[in-house]
Amino acid sequence: MNASAFLVAATAMTISATAFAAGAHSGGHGGGSGEPGKASEVSRTINVEMHDNYYEPESIEVTPGETVRFVIENKGNLVHEFNIGTPDMHEAHQEEMMMMVEHGVIQGGTLNHDMMEMDMGDGHSMKHDDPNSVLLEPGESKEIVWKFSEEGNIEFACNVPGHYQAGMYGDVNFN
Repeated sequence: MNASAFLVAATAMTISATAFAAGAHSGGHGGGSGEPGKASEVSRTINVEMHDNYYEPESIEVTPGETVRFVIENKGNLVHEFNIGTPDMHEAHQEEMMMMVEHGVIQGGTLNHDMMEMDMGDGHSMKHDDPNSVLLEPGESKEIVWKFSEEGNIEFACNVPGHYQAGMYGDVNFN
């Protein structure tokens, strides 16, 4: 088992019942970081590669009000996330991602798509469909169109358990 896989497994074992009670994974986690953008308003495209546990590029420059198309590709061996948000949002989101590992949705380098659709009993699922975020298996790529409506403390991050802590995040700098 490589160090990344061990870190994910060890972190998953520390989950408690409170993470399960935190609720399902849904509901617009982009608060304070902007809003979904319109494709017709895109000013440029930024290609982002996700590796095992870093991004290329490591930071991005944006202008307040700018709409950017992100083309994200997972070039790593593990499932990774690209999520635009504030540090507080990422911290809260990590609990939900931990629940996805505990319930077998994230299994190292694969996603159990059937489990993502499962009703968690409160009308929510673990479906990862927020407009500011993509969750990708190795070799997958997807796009996000995001409008940085105002300046703030914003970063992009992977909230799969242990990945943020291993340094898989980058700054959004305003110019």
